[in-house]
Amino acid sequence: MDGDDRTADADGQGEGREPDYRFTLANERTFLAWLRTALALDAAGIAVVHLLPPLLLPGVRELAGVSLVVLGAVVAGGAYSRWRRYQQALRYGKPLPPSRLPAVLVVVLTVVSVLAVALLVIESAVGG
Repeated sequence: MDGDDRTADADGQGEGREPDYRFTLANERTFLAWLRTALALDAAGIAVVHLLPPLLLPGVRELAGVSLVVLGAVVAGGAYSRWRRYQQALRYGKPLPPSRLPAVLVVVLTVVSVLAVALLVIESAVGG
């Protein structure tokens, strides 16, 4: 290299321009925020399984907990994929690609929340 800002891309192949460090750090902070979200989903799933009392419908508590932990794994994997794609787009001066991660998170959490409310209503109607 002759002192310019060219560098290997994230895969070590080809060259791109080193992006402004502020964008790189912002991308990294966003990645870390997604990882915190994944950890929170894991913790919530474990709490659901171990702290909620048994429900009228057997297996529902476990299904909800496992769903949250699986969503946590999907978010963590998706966060890494998103970070790499954004870093490459920054390197090559391309538009940032769209991410499906927020939509996946919203859909799954909405379904789990609606089911949780339905179960609470059923439990209170039958038990109370």
